Amino acid sequence: MSKALIVIDIQNDYFENGAMELVGALQASENAKQLLTKFRNENLPIVHVQHIGMSPDATFFLPDTKGAEIHKNVKPEDGEKLIVKYYPNSFKETDLLDHLKSLGVTELVFTGMMTHMCIDATVRAARDFGFKCTVIGDACATRDLEVKGAHVKAADVQTAFLAALTFFYANIQNTKEYLAV
Repeated sequence: MSKALIVIDIQNDYFENGAMELVGALQASENAKQLLTKFRNENLPIVHVQHIGMSPDATFFLPDTKGAEIHKNVKPEDGEKLIVKYYPNSFKETDLLDHLKSLGVTELVFTGMMTHMCIDATVRAARDFGFKCTVIGDACATRDLEVKGAHVKAADVQTAFLAALTFFYANIQNTKEYLAV
């Protein structure tokens, strides 16, 4: 079974003073960096995903801005695949599926941002495509949300989305657990 690391949208706008700051972005990026090191040391495939906000109402990840750049903690190295996407699902209108199939990948390990949006959409799609999925929860970050006047803290958003994914779509681990294997 071939496995690949998928690093989704760890971009500057999600960090302090960014246009869409997330809770725990720095720690999540540092955990993702540890996973990158493991995959690089084991010569396993790595795919970096970069979101570019192209809709007229986009307020972050705007083209050709520092905010849209991949954060320094997880910058791609030579030979690592970079996928540019325009939707939450990293498979939609990209060559991600073809790339993974060409490598014979059957298992995916996910890190990135935002848990409630792009991680959720991509992991569900990956499982539907038949991949075995693992999400490294502490290498992902999200933000506070609001629905019909109710405020939901980022920690609760994170827990709820990871709990939903663990039901059918993915194995949920933390960085320490994953690196211990």
